[in-house]
Amino acid sequence: MVPELTFRRYDAAGAKTIRDTVELIHHEAYAAAIERGDPFESGDAPMKRFDIYTGREGFDLVVAFRDGQPVGQAWGWALGPDSAWWKGLVGDVEPGFTDEDGTRTFAFSEFMVRARYAGRGIGHALHDELLASRKEQRATLLVRPENTTAYRRYTRWGWRKAAELRPAMPHAPLMDVLILPLPLGR
Repeated sequence: MVPELTFRRYDAAGAKTIRDTVELIHHEAYAAAIERGDPFESGDAPMKRFDIYTGREGFDLVVAFRDGQPVGQAWGWALGPDSAWWKGLVGDVEPGFTDEDGTRTFAFSEFMVRARYAGRGIGHALHDELLASRKEQRATLLVRPENTTAYRRYTRWGWRKAAELRPAMPHAPLMDVLILPLPLGR
């Protein structure tokens, strides 16, 4: 059962004003990876990525609140014609797969729930809230293949594997590229 949530949506400028909240949610959501010393999730790496992401045209952030406390967040942006999102693809993809015009694909970049609130349906509610108003034809996200919990969740929500990719970022792992048709429910 999903607890009563409120959502707030932020564009890039608004997201920058709540950077501390974004960092708090990330730190608690990825506490185990940070403790293991995962260089992709530790130190200032996640917030450096956040700062880059908020510079993207059409950045869209949704934060979920319960009883006034931030409990999770999800963000992304529409891929433009010069997007670097598809750099690092491994293997072949169907012709036209990476063609972008700013209206075709929404990059569902980050998605996290504070550990103490996990397993309560907040993630699914956040996912749907971010994607519900998107006008693109499809969404894409990257997931580590060994993250079986997230992988199963995404496939239950309609996402399907389309390729593999290693993002052009320091310490980025090999990821599976998942695709979801939009609008939701189509």
